[in-house]
Amino acid sequence: MQGIFITFEGIEGCGKTSQAHLLSQHLEKQGYKIVMTREPGGTPISEAIREVLLSTDFMKMHPHTEVLLYLASRAQHITEVITPALQDGKIVISDRFDDSTFVYQCYVRGIDLKTVEAMNHFATGGVSPHTTFVLDVDPVEGLQRAKSRNQRHARKEDRLEREAIEFHQRVREGYLKRAREYPKRIYVIKSDRDKEAVHGEIREIVEGIVEKGKNV
Repeated sequence: MQGIFITFEGIEGCGKTSQAHLLSQHLEKQGYKIVMTREPGGTPISEAIREVLLSTDFMKMHPHTEVLLYLASRAQHITEVITPALQDGKIVISDRFDDSTFVYQCYVRGIDLKTVEAMNHFATGGVSPHTTFVLDVDPVEGLQRAKSRNQRHARKEDRLEREAIEFHQRVREGYLKRAREYPKRIYVIKSDRDKEAVHGEIREIVEGIVEKGKNV
């Protein structure tokens, strides 16, 4: 079987991390070789960049600096983790990837899309997800979830979580716009419901994709 690259996207607190882990666990039980990763992050260098990107010490970070840091993290991630895993026929599941960049930095921050597309292609070598799940939830609920999660784990809000509610509303709108532009790749999954129901819908879609991949 060829490698399959699956990504999870959405606003803060949408449940993407939980759903990515549930899918990973399900596929591992089915005997598939899984690489579970995240962005920004996934390698020691990329995780160090993540610390800078999410730190509330840098609330005044310029959007150009932000996008360059995300792409630097991704370049290392692709080279060190994602491409080797796909070449080895594994299923890669990533908590965020390049759709986040196009939504946050282009649709919301206002950086030229064509410029970022070219830079992203340079960073990834043309590697892109086969399937993406956008977990959709109202931003107010998402931020409440994120706050509760942070309290459970004794974590402070990160730089993006501290953005105004209007920012998160634009992020949600950006993801829905992106889904309309790539309907064959991006599935919008309502995540304001039972976690197992959400997982069941995702699992059904992925099982069809994996079966198709076996025959390629």
